[in-house]
Amino acid sequence: MTVHMVLGFIVFMLLAMPVGYSLVISGWAALSVFGPMPSSMAVMKIFQPTQSFPLLAIPFFILSGGLMMSGKLGQKLVGLASMLVGKYHGGLGQVSVVGSTVFGGVSGSSVAEASALGSMLIPWQKREGYPGAFGAAVTSSSSVIAGLMPPSIPLILFATVSNTSIAALFIAAVIPALLLAFGMMAACYFTGKRRGFPRLDFKYTRREVRDTFLSALPALLMPVFILVLLRAGIATPTEVSIIAVAYALLVSGLVYRDLNGQRVMAALVNTVITTGVVMLIIAAANIIGYILTSGGVPQAVAQWAVEYLKDPLLIILAINLLLLVIGMLLDLPAAILLLGPTLVTIANAIGLDLVQLGIMMCVNLSIGLFTPPIGTTLFVSAAIARENIGSVVKELVPFYLVALAVLLLVSYVPMLIIY
Repeated sequence: MTVHMVLGFIVFMLLAMPVGYSLVISGWAALSVFGPMPSSMAVMKIFQPTQSFPLLAIPFFILSGGLMMSGKLGQKLVGLASMLVGKYHGGLGQVSVVGSTVFGGVSGSSVAEASALGSMLIPWQKREGYPGAFGAAVTSSSSVIAGLMPPSIPLILFATVSNTSIAALFIAAVIPALLLAFGMMAACYFTGKRRGFPRLDFKYTRREVRDTFLSALPALLMPVFILVLLRAGIATPTEVSIIAVAYALLVSGLVYRDLNGQRVMAALVNTVITTGVVMLIIAAANIIGYILTSGGVPQAVAQWAVEYLKDPLLIILAINLLLLVIGMLLDLPAAILLLGPTLVTIANAIGLDLVQLGIMMCVNLSIGLFTPPIGTTLFVSAAIARENIGSVVKELVPFYLVALAVLLLVSYVPMLIIY
């Protein structure tokens, strides 16, 4: 069955069929046509994981992010970021990084981050004299911080395939996310200084800074609010996601006063589309996981790694190299759901903490989001900047180095994973 599934998946991908459909059809065919399972049971295997209660957190977190990001909140956050770092070398690039870090605590989606912030900041950077390719590079790379900052959708997906605490993953991801942010800000600073990028020379009074900070405070409190509720055990992740939607409605309606029916409907439509895509991949990954488990693939791979690689440090390196390649070919959610069960088996065999594995996978696969040939945030940002992919990739070199350095830290320095 495993061979039939893999061959079918490769054929469908070569025919340019979307990943979710390729996985579902190849998995169903392997079970019902070449395997012992009736078609009806194969269909049940596909829909079974979509009934998971913790997965309800995904649409509600997406909805809360959509409600908050589509209004005045974005302008307030960008204004605050400009006041904080705009005057330094590479300031507008640093504004993108700070904005991505804060927005990540609202949206939890790297692609949404790249689209929302890129539409605002890349044209502004180009007007101020920044190269369009550099603006696209900063946006595409810094937007992946949203995949780590709570409420991170990739971390929720990893929790479902590994039976790991979502709260523990959220808390453990904060330090790696901040390391990425500070590293990318440093890359912007030194690049801007070396190439003489213009700096913002606006003068702000203390009162203006204070007022801007207070106006952006509701958004800044969102990730803190989520972590406190989870850490204190006040609510489950699913309950927190529903509270987050209520919080977004209250902030948009009472604080910013920009909530209307059109915004709510747009956020609902986006939530349905995004959730549908994610759920399709989850459904497909379940049937693929069943086939692989039935064939003993995860156990065989884990046994091979322990017998031939032996050293846990070398096994971790091999895992990272595999993920870097897979991340360039598959989208992040699909890669987590497909590789998660096998890597969890390997982690248990070598004594690697599963929370550390989850953070390592998210950091690693996030690099694929701004790496050709499939890099989603790379293509979104390049399209907004109207730059070719090659010129953007050249500007991405320092950001690749930062991301790889953080990946090595989370892989080999367990003390950074605090939860």
